[in-house]
Amino acid sequence: MKLLVIGGSYFYGRVFVMEAAKAHEITVWNRGTYSMEAFGVRQIKGDRHERIAGCGEDYDAVIDFCAYAPGDVRDTLDLLTGKTRQYVLISTVDVYERNPAVIKREDTPFEERNIPGEAGAYIAGKAALERELAEVCSAWGIPYTSLRPAVLYGPYNYAPRESAYISMLLQNHVLPRFTDAQGKFQVVYVKDAARAVLACLGNERAYGQAYNLCQDEIITYDMFFDTLKSVAEPTDLEGLVEVPLTVEQAMSQGVPVPFPAVEQETHLCDNVKGKTELGLVYTDFEEGMRRTYKAFRNVYVQ
Repeated sequence: MKLLVIGGSYFYGRVFVMEAAKAHEITVWNRGTYSMEAFGVRQIKGDRHERIAGCGEDYDAVIDFCAYAPGDVRDTLDLLTGKTRQYVLISTVDVYERNPAVIKREDTPFEERNIPGEAGAYIAGKAALERELAEVCSAWGIPYTSLRPAVLYGPYNYAPRESAYISMLLQNHVLPRFTDAQGKFQVVYVKDAARAVLACLGNERAYGQAYNLCQDEIITYDMFFDTLKSVAEPTDLEGLVEVPLTVEQAMSQGVPVPFPAVEQETHLCDNVKGKTELGLVYTDFEEGMRRTYKAFRNVYVQ
């Protein structure tokens, strides 16, 4: 298939391009911060809101990894003068209304309240884009699919999540141990999320649909830290100091608290639809962390 990937040089998009390039013809359209040409793809450098020479061809699918603000989907389709046969938007499970008592399925209502700060703007933007996706693509007769990943982890993750703790373990020989964290969360290994995109391409069953992407395990901070220690090299654990901290102490001391830490922040999702309709399979959390640890260890330990 002939694919146009918008974004695609960072974490999720990068891993998708690496996977998809094995079987598809790919053009990556981004600002060119990182070269992707080593993966055998064509890279067009430019702003997504400006018409770029070379994007006037027909594409079997557009995969949009970096749409954040209302108008991004509409503007992209306006700028592409060729035919687009499918549009896949990377959204987030954060679009759902904030209710820790409800397991979020794909038909759960979106959050309508105005949540302050950057997180609120991100949520509002993604929710608006999902509505825009349905409206614009329906009007233009373009099949569309929305993918809603939970917390992504894995190699190439630039966000200070698992990599921050791996760095602390390897470079400082220390790990926090939160004494009062009650939050629960779900994650998705980045390669599984990349394969979910592939499962949607040209798949009529996925047209007009949205899918949650999350592993089966429900994670707590204790489980996360125990898993991290279990996948570490035995020599890396020599002299390791675990520091008990409350969540408040951690935040005041600048210790990363990247996952939900309190019960009110817990928002769990159902992944049955994607497994049933797309055949999605998720990597066991311990195995995913083992691969992730190995990748980052190669970076932090010279």
